[in-house]
Amino acid sequence: MSKLTDYPFEVRPLTEAEGGGYLISFPDFAECISDGESVEEAIENGRDALKATIAALKARKLPIPSPNSGGVASGRFVARVPKTMHAQLATRAKAEGVSLNALVLTFLAQGLGRT
Repeated sequence: MSKLTDYPFEVRPLTEAEGGGYLISFPDFAECISDGESVEEAIENGRDALKATIAALKARKLPIPSPNSGGVASGRFVARVPKTMHAQLATRAKAEGVSLNALVLTFLAQGLGRT
């Protein structure tokens, strides 16, 4: 079993419109966030929220992500694009003899420099 301190977190300042203070989130647990007036308080409150989140997952017999696992990233997302762009992509995919998904994945990989 992993320790709470093994899980990475992100802290960001909240705007005045958001209520001020700091927000903490855990990339491995999309449902786990907290806040505090200071960074230290946000981290302390975040650890409490993480402990409660893990306890709730255990109580429901759901899997607990490992630290740095990426949590809920399933590898699937949906993006809305203009109809004209969709048509252009579909035409290009057909001309290349690949699925629309494969074409878009290739473009994303090229954009990230991972081809």
